[in-house]
Amino acid sequence: MNLRPRNLLGGIAIIAFLAAYISVALIVADRLPDNAAIRLGFYALVGVLWGVPLIPLLSWMARER
Repeated sequence: MNLRPRNLLGGIAIIAFLAAYISVALIVADRLPDNAAIRLGFYALVGVLWGVPLIPLLSWMARER
């Protein structure tokens, strides 16, 4: 697959993944106890972990033929 269609497909996949990730994160955040430390830890973890599943996709998108 050439670079241009791969980037288009990867971009669509990233947008779909992020939409699902944000939806799940918001659902879980609504169920957290009302404790500032727990919420801070949760948002810090969620704010960092979104990139981990995208690393293989981004490397696939950047790979030449």
